[in-house]
Amino acid sequence: MAPDRWAAQIAALDEGPRRAPRKPPITVERIVDTAFGLVEAEGYDALTMRRVATTLGTGPASLYAHVRDKAELDDLLIGALCARVTPQAPDPARWREQVVDVCRQLRDQYFRYPGISRAALATAPESLDAVRLTEGMLAILLAGGVAPQRAAWAIDAALLYVGAYSLEASLRQHAGGTDRRRLGHDEIVERFRMLPADRFPHVVAHAPELAAGDGHERFDFTLELLLGGLTP
Repeated sequence: MAPDRWAAQIAALDEGPRRAPRKPPITVERIVDTAFGLVEAEGYDALTMRRVATTLGTGPASLYAHVRDKAELDDLLIGALCARVTPQAPDPARWREQVVDVCRQLRDQYFRYPGISRAALATAPESLDAVRLTEGMLAILLAGGVAPQRAAWAIDAALLYVGAYSLEASLRQHAGGTDRRRLGHDEIVERFRMLPADRFPHVVAHAPELAAGDGHERFDFTLELLLGGLTP
């Protein structure tokens, strides 16, 4: 053993027993980060104030000193997700594309945290970050020449659709904490074609079209359909 290390150990004898390291303080940021981790790993249904407290190694009462209740935690989470979405600077020539880009960004955040869009659908947002998102989308639509009232309702419809689309996807993939079996395209088509053609002639004839859509094709189609109805 090196002499300097030996000397250090002797000197440490006079320092007394080492104290256990202090736990980092509970903060709003730590609560939010812990909540995100739970949702990402187990889905939104697993998120409770008690689970967050347990993960942080404390009791629920410690959380309530920083976050009023589960509803406020939900609002903080949605606000944090909205803060990650960056609307482009309004371009009158590309306003539809820019609105779709905002919706795609938000969708991807919802997909990262399965089921979390339920929090956005459950109540009106109180976070300024959520309002900032609306501000950005409104600026894009107004720059494109869309009338203010139509722009406001279009934003509401688009955000509702993004939330519902994301929630549906999470429900298909996570049922009771486990992955649920999903029907593939071919099996859906086969089921439709098994129907009696005299009672369901159009469903049987157009089974491939009813089951079509890879990735987010349906998502893009619906948004483009919604925005296509807005005329400057």
